[in-house]
Amino acid sequence: MMNPLHSYLPLLLSSSSILQQGKCEDRLDSAYDIWLASRAMPGSKDLLIPGAVRPLTIRNARLAYRSIQNNTFGLLKRLYSGHPNRTVCMLAAQLARSLIPAFRGYSQALIIDEIQLQFSSESFNWPRLLRLTGSELVRRYLESILDSYAIHNEGIVMDHAKFLVEYQQLQQRVRLDCPTFTDPLMRDLLHESDLFARSFSGGGFGSLSPMDFLQILSLTIEIVSHLFLILSVTRSYTHIYVLLLSLCSTFFPLVLPQSILSQTHIDSPFTPREAHAANRRERMRNMAFSDIYRPEVQLFGLQEWILSNWASAWKTVHESEVTQQPWQLSFTTGIITLSDFFRAIQNVPFLLLLQSSSATLGSLSLYRSSIHSVIYNSRSLATTTRMAFQSVFLMAAWCASTELKPKLQPEHQDKVRYKSVLGGISIQARELSYTYPGCREPALKDVSFTLHAGETLAIVGYNGSGKSTLAKVLLRIDDFDKGELMVNGHDLRLYDPSEYHQHLSAVLQGFSRFNSTLRENVGVGSVVNMDSKDIIENAVNLARADGIVKTLPQGLQTILESPAFEPVSYVGCVPAASQGHGLSMGEWQRIAIARAFMRATNPGIDLLVFDEPTSSLDAKAQSEIFDTIHKLSRYPDGNRRRTVIFITHQLSIARRADRIAMMESGTISEFGSHDQLLAQNGSYATLYKQSI
Repeated sequence: MMNPLHSYLPLLLSSSSILQQGKCEDRLDSAYDIWLASRAMPGSKDLLIPGAVRPLTIRNARLAYRSIQNNTFGLLKRLYSGHPNRTVCMLAAQLARSLIPAFRGYSQALIIDEIQLQFSSESFNWPRLLRLTGSELVRRYLESILDSYAIHNEGIVMDHAKFLVEYQQLQQRVRLDCPTFTDPLMRDLLHESDLFARSFSGGGFGSLSPMDFLQILSLTIEIVSHLFLILSVTRSYTHIYVLLLSLCSTFFPLVLPQSILSQTHIDSPFTPREAHAANRRERMRNMAFSDIYRPEVQLFGLQEWILSNWASAWKTVHESEVTQQPWQLSFTTGIITLSDFFRAIQNVPFLLLLQSSSATLGSLSLYRSSIHSVIYNSRSLATTTRMAFQSVFLMAAWCASTELKPKLQPEHQDKVRYKSVLGGISIQARELSYTYPGCREPALKDVSFTLHAGETLAIVGYNGSGKSTLAKVLLRIDDFDKGELMVNGHDLRLYDPSEYHQHLSAVLQGFSRFNSTLRENVGVGSVVNMDSKDIIENAVNLARADGIVKTLPQGLQTILESPAFEPVSYVGCVPAASQGHGLSMGEWQRIAIARAFMRATNPGIDLLVFDEPTSSLDAKAQSEIFDTIHKLSRYPDGNRRRTVIFITHQLSIARRADRIAMMESGTISEFGSHDQLLAQNGSYATLYKQSI
């Protein structure tokens, strides 16, 4: 795991002057080190906010060089490995296209000079003029073919790279656990990594793209080719005079205020299938990125399901976009540039009056086009270079994010395989303590208890006493700072969280309300059985939610409305997500219970945890749900099968449990059976008397 902020700041502050002298680059080997160093503000303990522009300093230039040296080749190899031949063609075509403008200007100048010569000599050589003109037209159409192919080929390569980057980013989001996201530095790192990923679509931090580096090279080649062409045709003082006039006439309009013209882009309409796929892609992305959903994504092992659904939806949308924009040869370039040719011909009468001059109309046209290209491309080069400089550090963030390890993941050599025991799981906690990041008071403080396999534990107490936090720690969603937590005789921290989660099911207090069908909202409890209608209907019946299904317009296929998701609108089609059906909190709670029961009926489930699962239900419904939980925790012959932990404010329900834990101020103040705690006449007895 990466070092926290407080361990890096002293190094960064003390080494700031050394970095400026270029003596500390060897100490910054990893992408994370380079990224963090680029955010440090020399002489200050603060860091630049995520996405902030790094100033162009010698120190940052050295860091950028180090990042390019360490990360660029590996990143480009990874991105373009899917189409190596097309990538080579893309590079070759881009470089060839950077030389075309200079050839275009020179070819045009030859034709104009030939026209001027024939007018001056009054001897018209039509075959030569037609050959030059025909050659120019052929060259322009070949140029158009190259442009069309280059654009089409580049689109294929970049689409593949875009898919890989977005998939990698999504994969990383679903792989990391909740404690990792509580680290402010990790959140900043992932934020800038997201900016880099979105730059492949032209969004986020400007218009960043790995193509910026290729663009810098092609712009440089184009500028050099124009300068070479200008110098090669400048042979007398008259040419220098014309060059200066052309420079002034070209540069003057560029310094005048320019109005920014916006182009209206009309989206092609999506079919209902494509709109559904686009919204599904956004839903999967939302599930992966939302902090609200993250606990259950980990708990129910939804990572691969999210990734496969996102990838399938992405390909459906992409195929639609490719179909709507097929590869077509475009002759726009040739037609537009011919207009420059005809504008140049209008100057023939002017140069006919200057026959004594050695300057030609072709040289004047060449000067104007080349100088304009040099100035325009120089401005583009400066902008692209500035943006590429910033993208280097976002690239470092992206590379660093791919190396992050979930905080709860044990080292490979320390891992212990989970083994079930008869009756469920046994839990032994000794002096557990946990403080949320940024808080002074601990949420858990010296929590100790023992729960045998197959027993039922009720956790009760006042609001804010740490009940839900303890449940998340037991579920291995949150970590703990101090103490010891043994599960089946082994340290819980040595289990692989994903393996441990396969043996438990739960309803969290802040359960997820997915913007999806009711079937999927229940089915995510066990994605391997999501296609089984019988298993889903059984889970719905166990949660007494079959009445909800009957009231919905499309039954299990009805899309439920979630407050955590805003659907995307598409031209020509109303997104299916906008037709989501709203449910009351009590109805949503039954769906969450059905989701937990979907998992609880699987073999191998040893622990059931319910955090206020019936808080929005009436007394009868509460009793029915807990009757079902009791049945799920037993074999048909009545022997104990699963350990059960539930949090409740209803002490009439709590008395059903074998053990009751009374929590106060983050610790367990009393622990025992209902009768034992009443006999103690302590806090639990007081709370119980108040409830009856």
